[in-house]
Amino acid sequence: MKDINILAIESSCDETAAAVVRNGRTVLSNVISSQIDLHTIYGGVVPEIASRKHTENINPVVREALSTAGMKLSDVDAIAVTYGPGLVGALLVGVSFAKAVSFASGKPLIGVHHIEGHISANYIENKDLEPPFICLVVSGGHSHLVKVKDYGEYEILGRTRDDAAGEAFDKVARAIGLGYPGGPKIDKVSKEGNPDAIAFPRAKVEGSVYDFSFSGLKSAVLNYLNQCEMKGESYVHADVAASFQKAVVDVLTEHSMTAIREAGMKKFALAGGVASNSALRASMEEACAKEGIEFYRPSPILCTDNAAMIGAAAYYEYLKGNFSTYDLNAIPALKLGER
Repeated sequence: MKDINILAIESSCDETAAAVVRNGRTVLSNVISSQIDLHTIYGGVVPEIASRKHTENINPVVREALSTAGMKLSDVDAIAVTYGPGLVGALLVGVSFAKAVSFASGKPLIGVHHIEGHISANYIENKDLEPPFICLVVSGGHSHLVKVKDYGEYEILGRTRDDAAGEAFDKVARAIGLGYPGGPKIDKVSKEGNPDAIAFPRAKVEGSVYDFSFSGLKSAVLNYLNQCEMKGESYVHADVAASFQKAVVDVLTEHSMTAIREAGMKKFALAGGVASNSALRASMEEACAKEGIEFYRPSPILCTDNAAMIGAAAYYEYLKGNFSTYDLNAIPALKLGER
């Protein structure tokens, strides 16, 4: 069978990324231009700044991805791009560029769902992983428990009702003075703290054992900090971070294990930016070992936004002949499973 090489583009938030992926599992290049330093001074991503930087970066990033892979545009078989969900302005830069490259080269265009990309990151390093399996997708904008029925076929079992896990990490990190991005900073500081120092709540969503809610936990942390301030009491930042992190990890682990037991599956995967959190990875690994479940997770570089994961997802759409037309548009609130 002929090798299929896909040039993939990702620009849904604040990383401009391009990659060349062969047969959905072999990464020939994976170039990421991050904007974290630009947005840190604002305490979060500023959409207009992100869009402007994508416009500046996308051409050199794509050129570097092709060069690193040792390829010309004529050597690739298709152009893949994230078209949602994400920041609309950021998405439009990638989608517009991909459409132009597809049109100029005559190569087919494949629009990819960002969350499907995160799930597909697991295929890159775990060559033996095939559906069906359960996947927990946790990032700054998403917390989803997904049954992966087949390539491109998903059933969402649970989702966040308010704040996503990564969003809660960012807000709590800001509250205790750690700054942005919150996830990695809380993960680092928590290693110095006592995760059982403060009893923060584990939220349950009435009527749904799989759904998540983190806004109450975030509020509980803020209330604890305010009470300490009002009473003139000091608190240990590392203890607050560790206790908050444990509350998030406990809920994510419990819901995931419930889902995989009830689905009767033996394979579980992590995906998304928060999937690089060391406490979450350790908790899931331990829980899966106890249940006799195979545990998969991408390396941290493939947990954050990148284009290799988009190329991995696009390969299976290519095999099905699911190509996009030139009216492909950015859809900031695109739901998983929609096309």
